[in-house]
Amino acid sequence: MSKTKKRRLWMRTAVLLLFAGLAGFVVYQSISGESVVVEAGDKAPDFELETLEGETVRLSDYKGEGVFLNFWATYCKPCEEEMPYIERQSKIFEDRGVQVLAVNVGETEVTTRGFVERKNMTFPIPMDTGEALLKTYGIGPIPVTFLIDENGYVVDRITAGMTEQEINGYMERIVPEGEGD
Repeated sequence: MSKTKKRRLWMRTAVLLLFAGLAGFVVYQSISGESVVVEAGDKAPDFELETLEGETVRLSDYKGEGVFLNFWATYCKPCEEEMPYIERQSKIFEDRGVQVLAVNVGETEVTTRGFVERKNMTFPIPMDTGEALLKTYGIGPIPVTFLIDENGYVVDRITAGMTEQEINGYMERIVPEGEGD
């Protein structure tokens, strides 16, 4: 075998091994990654975050109530469009045992506060500045909303913007037993 052919063989072998190593790494990451997608039927992972107002909220503090857990950001157009709807429906459902937690992901307090004031949002705004909760819940693109029942289980995961009628229907699904009209 000539020198040129040997060199080509070594190069091809090296490239093949590199690709095999990369493929193995990708497979390993996909099966061993920490991020788990939270779906309907799962126990909602508890969390503790500070709100825009400086209060600490824990999901477990809402046991016995339905929780409309929304992940959003100011740059997200569908998020911006649905916020007035969420605000109106939160007023209707708060006396029926449904609470809204609108988790802002990855943004500063100043940016978030300006948006919240412009939109007249009155429900708690937990701040996930490091996006740890986003990863815990396995969230990709936002908005994403979790409907959580009074026992802390995920009833549904909504991965798109919502109309006001849809929000009303979703909140209706998580009204705690015995809290009807």
